[in-house]
Amino acid sequence: MKDFAELIRALDSSNKTNVKVAALTNYFKKASDADKVWTIAILSHRRPPRPVNTTLLRVWANELAGIPLWLFEESYHIVGDLAETIALILPPTQQSSEKSLSRFLEEMIALKAKSDPEKREYLHENWMQLNYYERFVFTKLITGSFRIGVSQKLMTRALANATGVDEDVLAYKLMGDWKPAKTTFEDLILAERSTDFESKPFPFFLAYPVEGEPQELGNANEFAIEHKWDGIRSQTIVRNKQLYVWSRGEELVTDKYPELQVLTQLFPDGTVIDGEILPWIDNNIGTFNDLQTRIGRKTVSADLLRKVPIRIKVYDLLEFEGNDIRQLPYRDRRNLLKTVLNQLPTDAPILESEFLVLDSWEAVEAERNRAREMRSEGLMLKKLDSSYQVGRKKGDWWKWKIEPLSIDAVLTYAMRGSGRRANLFTDYTFALWEEQENGDRQLVTFAKAYSGLTDAEFRQVDDWIKKNTLERFGPVRSVKPELVFEIGFEGIAFSKRHKSGIATRFPRILRWRTDKKIDEANTLDDLKSLIPK
Repeated sequence: MKDFAELIRALDSSNKTNVKVAALTNYFKKASDADKVWTIAILSHRRPPRPVNTTLLRVWANELAGIPLWLFEESYHIVGDLAETIALILPPTQQSSEKSLSRFLEEMIALKAKSDPEKREYLHENWMQLNYYERFVFTKLITGSFRIGVSQKLMTRALANATGVDEDVLAYKLMGDWKPAKTTFEDLILAERSTDFESKPFPFFLAYPVEGEPQELGNANEFAIEHKWDGIRSQTIVRNKQLYVWSRGEELVTDKYPELQVLTQLFPDGTVIDGEILPWIDNNIGTFNDLQTRIGRKTVSADLLRKVPIRIKVYDLLEFEGNDIRQLPYRDRRNLLKTVLNQLPTDAPILESEFLVLDSWEAVEAERNRAREMRSEGLMLKKLDSSYQVGRKKGDWWKWKIEPLSIDAVLTYAMRGSGRRANLFTDYTFALWEEQENGDRQLVTFAKAYSGLTDAEFRQVDDWIKKNTLERFGPVRSVKPELVFEIGFEGIAFSKRHKSGIATRFPRILRWRTDKKIDEANTLDDLKSLIPK
């Protein structure tokens, strides 16, 4: 644990990529194999389940610190991070623990099944055997909210430096549903097996946003113009008559979409397609809110399959008859894709994401204006002669999203932010007017947002909130309904999970409407009118 805590300290204290890679490389060279596997798992977001809820953590840490609970809570709200607060308020200790990271994690897994008194004793004992930073890391692991500024690619580069295994090979090896408690470093990293690559996707090619005028990109007729679908980016693989479906987040999601199993019989062996998984309801694209009913489900019931079927909108072919064709021009890959799709029956769960070649940017913009009618987020602009590259490369693939939907709403609740904003109220809840049967109006919350203002504006709003608080509910404050903000969002749908009956996608603050009184804010009916028919 000492070495792992020092690694996290090094990673957390620098923004320089080379410094982080060097720290990880050094750690992977000297750590035990078991600790290496768990470190890879933690930095890949494969953490063990949380064994203790945060309420009990606060109570038990407060007992050990010997301070009033209100003082602990106020400290927590100021610091903004529970693990850091606990590490700061606990009394210093002269003791030390030589337990390894893997031993700690094995104990945490076993801790989940123990009684509350046993959990309390375990935490008190270990908190008093660790220094400040070790306590911080230990508590982060307990809470299950361990996040550090290290990308998978950066970690893979360090592993390649430490082991001599090719970086691309490691990227493949680390994908998939492996379990750190049941996997050895030898099996995960060092062993060579041809089957390791059977299920593996290619690294995804990502587009850059159009920042200026699209005319600056060149001639319009050099690009394939297609709609940008709002679903789950995926690669679907058929190799050796086995199906593998990967999300862009490097998660194997085959089991979540059983209707795609038919593709093992329909696709030629050695086929990899790139596309978007979309809800397909009443022969039309549904909302992302529909798709969320299937995301995260461990099992997909027959009823859910019937209510929210899916289709893949396919826009690229990366492997054909076992051959990697990513270096072919986009137009050639699409021609081969069309050949594959033309052989499918009409009821196959696959749809082509068709593209246009247009002569002018005015025509492209006209197509972009049809985006909401097409139930898309905007357009993708892909050079017809472009290869399929790795990661986000500027020049060949661009995304030109439509302007967000927007509504004017009233600030009703606020909570402190996190990180550098832990001392400011920057997380806001907004409400819209709803007409009552008696003719009165009341404010109904509909969205939360925490981005979009400048630092100066956040400080100004924070000062206003502190002077206009009505009630306090732990870290949350209700405020006088006086400030109006324009809230932007990408999509909107009816939802039974929200008090307003409406869910918005990616809400954020567009501007502070200092020119408007709350009576001029929009209504729920105004919001509902934006929902696609």
